[in-house]
Amino acid sequence: MLNRLMYGVFGIVVLTLISCSPKQSELIVAEYGDYEITMSEFEKAYTKNLGSYEKAKKDSIENLKKFLDLYVNYKMKLRDADIRKLNTNPAILKELNDYEKTIGASYIIEKELFDKGLHDLYEKRKEELRLSHLLIRTDTLTDEEAKKKAYEIVERIKNGSSFEDEVKLYTDDQFSKDKGGDIYYITAGTVMPEFEDLAYNTPTGSVNPEPLKTKYGYHIIKVTERKTRVPKIQASHILIRKQQPDDKKEGKFGLDLAKDLVERIKNGEDFGKLAVEYSEDPGSKQKNGDLGFFGRRQMVQPFDKAAFNLEIGEVSDIVESKFGYHIIKVTDKLAYPSFEEESKTIREIYERSRRKIDYDALINKYSNEAKLVMHDEVFKNVVSNLQNVDIHQNYWESDFQSNFGNSVLFTIGDVQYTTDSLFAYALLDSKMSGRTANEKILSELLTNCKNNKVLQTKAQSLVKEDPEFAELMKEYKNGIFIFKLQEDEVWNKMKMDSIAIKKLYEATKKSYIWPDRVKFTEIFTKSDSLAKIYHRNLLSGANFDTLYAKYHEKAKSKNSFKNTFVEVSTNALAKAAYGIKNEGGFSDVIKNGNGWSIIRLIKKDPSRIKIFEEARAEVTSAYQDIESSQLENTYVARLKDTYNPKLFYEELENAYKN
Repeated sequence: MLNRLMYGVFGIVVLTLISCSPKQSELIVAEYGDYEITMSEFEKAYTKNLGSYEKAKKDSIENLKKFLDLYVNYKMKLRDADIRKLNTNPAILKELNDYEKTIGASYIIEKELFDKGLHDLYEKRKEELRLSHLLIRTDTLTDEEAKKKAYEIVERIKNGSSFEDEVKLYTDDQFSKDKGGDIYYITAGTVMPEFEDLAYNTPTGSVNPEPLKTKYGYHIIKVTERKTRVPKIQASHILIRKQQPDDKKEGKFGLDLAKDLVERIKNGEDFGKLAVEYSEDPGSKQKNGDLGFFGRRQMVQPFDKAAFNLEIGEVSDIVESKFGYHIIKVTDKLAYPSFEEESKTIREIYERSRRKIDYDALINKYSNEAKLVMHDEVFKNVVSNLQNVDIHQNYWESDFQSNFGNSVLFTIGDVQYTTDSLFAYALLDSKMSGRTANEKILSELLTNCKNNKVLQTKAQSLVKEDPEFAELMKEYKNGIFIFKLQEDEVWNKMKMDSIAIKKLYEATKKSYIWPDRVKFTEIFTKSDSLAKIYHRNLLSGANFDTLYAKYHEKAKSKNSFKNTFVEVSTNALAKAAYGIKNEGGFSDVIKNGNGWSIIRLIKKDPSRIKIFEEARAEVTSAYQDIESSQLENTYVARLKDTYNPKLFYEELENAYKN
C-alpha cells in the first residue's frame, strides 16, 4: 500500500515537473541586465548566420558557444543604442527612410513581380494546350466592324453553331482555316501573354465567352486538349524518301520499303542497324538514326505528333511528312525540372514575354492605391516651352527652371511632383546627363519617375504589411546602430601615433619580408632562329637595348620589368633573370610560351627585411587592428560591467532538438 502511494506521489511530481518545464524554444540561453535571449531567438540568429538550418543543426557545440558570446555582445550594443536614443537621431532616421524607399521598391519588384510571375509561369508550363482559333483581322475592317463581327460569331457558337463551321466561313487566318482553326500545341511563354492567359483560363472543350483583342485583331479561342507537358524527348528515326531512283510505280517503292522495315523491326531486328543501312537522313543515319533531344514543335507536325505520343522504347508505324516516310523510336523523355533547375530559363522567358505587361499591371494597381493623379495638360505646356534645355546642373540657373520648375506634373496623395522633381530624377541617371531635353525624352522620364515614386510610396507601407520586409528593415536599422556605436567608441577614438607605429615596426619587423626580387628586361621573338641570331649578336658585343628597340615583338611594357622589382616566383622569366650571375649579363635563348626570349639582368634584390618606409602601410594597418581591438574590448568590458551578462552554455546542448 505504501509502495503504491509513493509511486502515485512520484508520478504526480514527475507529471508536474514535465508540465512546468519550458518548451525547448523558450529555454533561456543568456541574460544581460533585465533582458533574456531565448533558444528560439538564438537558433534563428545562428541559422541566418550560417545560411541554412541543416548546417546550423550539424555544427559543433564549441561554435555555438563562440556565437553566443558574440551575440550577447551584439544585443548589449543594441541596448546601448536605445539608451543613447539613436532611433531618434535625425541623420539616422533620414538614412533609414531613404533606404526603406529604395530597397522597398526593389523588394516589391522582386517579390510581387518576379517571384509571383516566375512561379506562375513555371506552374503553367507543366501543361501544354492544343488550341483552335478564329481570327477577325482589323487591317481590312474598322476596329468597330471587326469587333461586331467577332461578337456575333461568339453569340452563334453559344447558341449551338459549330466552332469549326464558323472558322471555315469567317476566319482570316488562312494557315488554320482548313484545319478547323487548329494551331497545334502551345506552352506558356511562347505566345502573346494576353492570348496565353485567356487560353489557360478557358476549360478544355470550351470557347472563350468574349473575343480577345490583340494587335492582330479579334481572336475566338477553343481549347481542344490539355495535357501534362514533356519538355523534351529523344528519338531515332529511319527516313525513306517517297521517290526512289529505280521506282517503276511512282510513289510505291519508298512506301513498300518502309512497310518492310516496320515488319523487320517488329520481328526483332535492330532499329539502329536498319537506320545505318537504309535511312536517307544523312544527319542521323550514322548515329543509328539518333536525332538527340528535341522539344514540341521543333519537328514537322506529323513527326512531332507521332513522336510525342510514343512511350520510351516504342516504335511508330509509318509516319508520312513532306520529307518522306518516317519510322520513329522514342529512346528517352526528360521529366519536368524542379523550379530551382529551371529558374534561369524561366526568368529569361519571363523577361522576354511577360515582364512588361505584369509590371504595368502592378504599377496600375499601386497607382490606384496611392491616389496618383497625372496632370497631362500641365506636362504638354511644359514640353511646348522647351528650348535648348539640357539635362545638366545648369538647369537650376535656367530661365526654363524659373518659369516652369514649379509646374506640378503629378501628385501622389498630398505630395506634388514638379518639373524640378523630374529634372532632379533625370540628373541621377548618368546616361541622361548632358542630353538635350525633348518631348520623347521627358515623356520617358516622366513615366519612369512616376513609376519609381509609386513604388516608393508603396514601400513605405511595407513594414506594417510584410513581416519579411519588416525583418529586413529591422536588420538594416540595427546595422546602422552598430556602425554608429563603432564609429563613436572605436574609430573616432583611434589616434594614429607615428611614434607608436614606428615602435611596432621595430618590434615586429621580422614579419615584413621581401622575397627574392629582380629587375630585368627581355627581347622576345616568335622565331627560334631569330632568337639565336640575336643571341649571337649579343655575344659579339651588340647593345641589348638597341636590339630590344628594333626586334622585341611584344608591347614594349609587357613582360619588361626594367624599372620595377618583381618577385622571383612570379614567372619563369623572373626566375631565369635571378639566375644570371652579374648585373648586365644576359641569358641563353629561353622557350617562352609561343616564342623565345633572351633576358638581361638589371638588378637583384635578395630576400630581406623591409625598411620602415617600405613596410609603413602594412605596419599602420596592423597598428589600426591592434588599436581597434583594444578599444572594442574596452567598450565591451564597459557594457559587461553595466549588464552583468550570464551565458548558459549548458543549454546549447538542446539547440536544434525541437
